Amino acid sequence: MVVGSNLKCEFSLSEAIGQLIIWILLAIITFGLALFVLPYYFVKAPINRTFVVDRDGTKLARLNVEVSFSDILGHALVWLLLTIVTFGLAYLVYWPAVIKRVLNASKMVEL
Repeated sequence: MVVGSNLKCEFSLSEAIGQLIIWILLAIITFGLALFVLPYYFVKAPINRTFVVDRDGTKLARLNVEVSFSDILGHALVWLLLTIVTFGLAYLVYWPAVIKRVLNASKMVEL
């Protein structure tokens, strides 16, 4: 990364609203079980629309999160069980754990 470069996120409000509507529908259809994979996609979407830009605003690279659905599902199932055992309290710790996993899976891809 070049010294003096910044991150610029191009995740739009309409994309966020669309994603929210989809996840509300999925939560209803799956009786709330989809909420255990939701944090991955909520965090992943803006990161995938983020670019490294230089001082002039020229895009140098983009961030890309490489997390497979099987990785997500395995992690979510463990936290689902922890959430049930702790009567929902573990879900509060689950979000930061997901953010950490997604950030650790982020790579910079040169344009």
